[in-house]
Order: sequence, then structure tokens, then C-alpha cells
Amino acid sequence: MTSRFPTEINHIKAQGVVRILWNDDHTGNYPETYLRGYCPCALCQGHGATRKFISVPDAKLIDIHPIGNYAIEFHWHDGHSTGIYTYDYLRSLCPCPECDSSDDRS
Repeated sequence: MTSRFPTEINHIKAQGVVRILWNDDHTGNYPETYLRGYCPCALCQGHGATRKFISVPDAKLIDIHPIGNYAIEFHWHDGHSTGIYTYDYLRSLCPCPECDSSDDRS
């Protein structure tokens, strides 16, 4: 079980951002293109150990669905929805300056 989990998830459509408030009071603002680019599914990431960014210009988020008590599934404008973003994975992706300077994104 993860020690960090979202307490609030908001899709701010006008800004193209998903804002996640974590249980440790950290807030992450995840741009839609950033989330789509780091989709964790095998089609996007392959089966290697290295995390890849796949550029999907103008990615638009359509819907967000919880997966149990451990993950989120995003549904994208291009019909893609196979990526299951675990809470640990989402937190590791946090693009804020604080997290970006303390994490290895690869």
C-alpha cells in the first residue's frame, strides 16, 4: 500500500491541468500533455525499465476514473485510456520545482 495518496483531484479544463492535493499537503499541477506523454501503458512505454516521454500535441483530457484505492485512469480525446497511473507513479511524475529537483525522472 502506498503511503502517499490524493485527497483531492481536480481537472481544471480552462488551464489544461490536473491539480492533485496529496495527503501530505503537497499540491501538484500536472499539465494534460505532460500526463498523456508519460502514459504508463505498455503501448506507450514498451517493456523496458526506462521511462519515456511520448509527445502527443494538444492532448485533451476527457474524463478521470478511479481504479480501486491505488490508481487513476485517464481517458483522452484520442480514445487512449489504457494507462493506469498508480498513486506512486503520479507522485513520482510531479512536475513542481520542489519535486523536480529532488527526483530522478528516468
